[in-house]
Amino acid sequence: MDHKIQRKKIRLSDISISYLYKGSANPTMTIIFIHGFPFNKNMWQGQLEALPDHVLGIAIDVRGHGMSTSGHGFFNIDLFAQDLIAFVEKLQLLHPVLCGISMGGYIALRAREMSPQLFRGFVLVDTHPFADMDAAKVKRFESIQSVLKHGRRAFAVGFVANVFSQQSMLHKPEAVELIKSSIRRNDIRSICATQLALAARTDTSKQLTSLTQPCLLIRGKEDKLTSHEQMQAMDDSIANSKLVEIEHCGHLPNLEDAVAFNSHLLQFLDQFK
Repeated sequence: MDHKIQRKKIRLSDISISYLYKGSANPTMTIIFIHGFPFNKNMWQGQLEALPDHVLGIAIDVRGHGMSTSGHGFFNIDLFAQDLIAFVEKLQLLHPVLCGISMGGYIALRAREMSPQLFRGFVLVDTHPFADMDAAKVKRFESIQSVLKHGRRAFAVGFVANVFSQQSMLHKPEAVELIKSSIRRNDIRSICATQLALAARTDTSKQLTSLTQPCLLIRGKEDKLTSHEQMQAMDDSIANSKLVEIEHCGHLPNLEDAVAFNSHLLQFLDQFK
């Protein structure tokens, strides 16, 4: 049976969640991909396509991103995590693995803190459990002012220079354009509201010592936004984790070196057969 990737929507309380769905005739497991800020579900297309037949794959648009609606418009990471848990429960997904990149990792860790037994494993990509320090908060507030003054296009150009490695900027034009267009499609209100949500997020590092599910931690070796030290601290705190770094990649290794990323991902998923 040919399981093509479908575009679907589902209603959850005050919003409509848009998601990509790669089906399976006899799934033995499910993985849910959560994008970073300010991207959308399309950044996971290459991972959904690489999944073996026994894996049901889903990539969601976080509230206010992509084709998911904003609802009341007051965003925080807790709300995004609650949306995710409600999504899992509504679709009756049995103990999915979560794969979150950057903001998607913050959401995954907060969802696990809220519902410790709901998920069976985690892939945490270029992310960490720590709250923003004051300097990072100020940077987000300045970014909001810049978006309001100069618009999405200028914001997108500056943003891609930060998230891709120099090599990717030169040799991965399709990935760079995907991210630029993802940013430009987001509503300015949603971009600003999400920046405030990121600045206000809680620290989830204390829960890591009680996290017993298998965890794969992936970092682009040239990431300018998430440091090796931040991810190493996470690896040190989690009992059953493995940290890998992918050469010549920045903040988005699933787009910058999909072959290496998918190899690590599929090897990790093998244990859940």
